[in-house]
Parts: sequence; C-alpha cells; structure tokens
Amino acid sequence: MKKPGGAEKKKVRRSPSNSTPPRKPGANKDVFQLFAEKVRDHKGLVSRWAVLQETRVEYFRGKDFVAFVRNHSELKDILESDKGLEPEDIANTLLNKNLLVRCDRLVKTVRPGKKKLSSWPAHLEIYHDQVFSENDAFFAWAFVKRRPLWQTLLSFCWPVLTLAICLFPVYPHWAKLLILYTCAGLLLLILCLLFIRALIFGAIWVIFGKRVWFFPNILAEEATLQDLFQFWPQKDEGERPKWTARLFYAIVAVVVILVLRHHAPDEAARARYQKRVSNIIDDVLEWSPRQALSGMMETVVNVTDSNDNATDDSKSGSEKVVFPDDLGEETIPQEDTEDVTGNVEDSDHQQRDL
Repeated sequence: MKKPGGAEKKKVRRSPSNSTPPRKPGANKDVFQLFAEKVRDHKGLVSRWAVLQETRVEYFRGKDFVAFVRNHSELKDILESDKGLEPEDIANTLLNKNLLVRCDRLVKTVRPGKKKLSSWPAHLEIYHDQVFSENDAFFAWAFVKRRPLWQTLLSFCWPVLTLAICLFPVYPHWAKLLILYTCAGLLLLILCLLFIRALIFGAIWVIFGKRVWFFPNILAEEATLQDLFQFWPQKDEGERPKWTARLFYAIVAVVVILVLRHHAPDEAARARYQKRVSNIIDDVLEWSPRQALSGMMETVVNVTDSNDNATDDSKSGSEKVVFPDDLGEETIPQEDTEDVTGNVEDSDHQQRDL
C-alpha cells in the first residue's frame, strides 16, 4: 500500500516542472508590432506605393483597414488581451506606437479633364493630426518590412550578375548569340507592346471619345510587380473630349504618317545601315581572347623585326670594309674636284707669266 502512495507522491512532485507552458517565440516583442507585420504581409488589405517627402512608402486607406480587420477577426488573436478592441482603437494604438503615419494627398485640386480626385494619389504629405479616420484618410507604414529569404539570396546574386555582364566578351559564340537574341526579343516585345497600346488608345479616343489604356500600370514607377502586369484597363474618370479636338488630332496623326512615309529611307540606304550595324555586331560576337592574343603576338613580331632591321642597317653602316688599294685614294666630291682643277690652272698661268 505504501508503494502506490510513494509513486503518487513522486508523480505529484514531478508534475509542476512538466506543467510549465513553453515560451512562445517573440514573447518579448510588442504584440502590436507583430499585428502590424501580419497585416502588412496579408494580401487582403489593398495597398499602394507613393512618395512621401522624397521617400517611397506603402500606404492604405482608412476605410479599407476597418473592413479588413472586421473581415479577418482571427488576426486580432495576436493582440491577446487587447483583441477585443475596435479597428479604430487598434489603428490609434498603432499611430501612438509610431507604426503608422497618417498622410494626406499632396495635390488637393482636381486636374483638368477629371471629375474627381484620384482614389490612390502618387504623392503624399504628413497630416497634422495623427488620429485615425475613415473619410479620405491614408495611412503609411512607418517600419521597415522584414525582408524574405529569397530577397536576401537575390541580393548576393547581383554582384555575380554584374561580373557576368562584364565578362560578356569572353563568352563562347553560342552563348553570345543566345544573350543577343534574348535581349533583342525582349526589347522588341516591349516596344511593340507600347506601340500597340498607344495605337489602341488613339483609335478609341478619336472614334469613341473614351480613354482606354491596356496594361494601365506598365509605366508606373510606384506599381508593384502584380499591378504592373494588370491587363484590364481602369475606368475612365475624365470628361468626354470635344469632337473638334478629336478631329484635330486625327488630322495631325494622318499628316505625321504621310510625312514619315514621304521621308522614309530608300532600300539602298536601309541596306547600307543594316550592313553597318551587322558589321558592328559581328565584330563584337566574333571577338575572342585567342584573337586578342594573336593580335598581340603579331604586333610583337613586327616590332622585333623592325628592331632587327634597324640594328642590321646600323651595323652595315658602321662596319665598312677598307681595301689596301683604296688607302691612297680619297673620295672627293664633284664640287671639290672642280675647285681643285681651277686652282691648278691658275697656278700654271702664273708660272707662264713669270
């Protein structure tokens, strides 16, 4: 009877050490900081990028934040004891902890041709009253977003890519052709996309008087990668242009096309330009280190040959063979011989006179 009791006592003594709950990771971190990071990484909250005092920031609208918190109430469990707070109270706490900054649009006047202000302005300024509001209020994240692992690994690849670009001349010929055709194809695709996009916009604007931009964010600097390839155009918020303006620009477009067609280069000029460009490309593609080394060797051989010839000429000029028969004879220039003969004749006439 004692053994079971002793066993129970031992179990009771060991139970307190095993009942301690494990520490949660990040227990020392602010729960509002964790909540802000979770909300920022969530795709349900619609956000955009803008310029705030020469700094690019990510921001969202107040009404979108309230709707997001109400639709995703499970995220409020991160706040633990404060999970019963309303979205407005949570936003004010984030503002007090400098995790959010309330902003206002920099341009507050409607642009010409627009009916109302833009829903997502591209330039912001800090609002004087840092209190949460849903009505036309914007809030930018004031902390640095945690960088994912793939971005860290990608940052180490940039130096390797730069070195690879610098070593392009020493690539094999097939690799040069692959890189050339890939880059030329991408460039041609971008130019064709921009041209077709502008052509569709001009035709629809002249015929129907509507502004339709396919791929509306393709040239936007503040757009994310997901928004950059958004195909469907945005709704036209501007006023319909007058028929006189549409007719004027249609006439201008036709005149420009006719002038460009009249002054277009002929076939011979095009062939010359194509030959010149192809020669430049061939020089770059066909260059190799062996050709560079062979060219250096040819220059070295030419320099040594010229030096040898110069030394041979100097030796032949300095080392002349003198024969015994030529010791008593001196080479006298022609002018000197004439002077000598003249002097001899003068001396003979003087002797005769005497």
